[in-house]
Amino acid sequence: MPRELVTLECTEARKAGQPPSRYTTTRNKKTQTEKVELKKYNRFLRRHTLHREIK
Repeated sequence: MPRELVTLECTEARKAGQPPSRYTTTRNKKTQTEKVELKKYNRFLRRHTLHREIK
């Protein structure tokens, strides 16, 4: 099975003292070897922020 579940966490929320927003998604680990970075909506900051893959 080449696809795996990954968790994305907001990079800006902890700097602002807010709880981090988290999303789950999948990635193909054969074609995407680096960590996933996507712009997603953070409801605590009320704007789109950069979310990075965490373990």
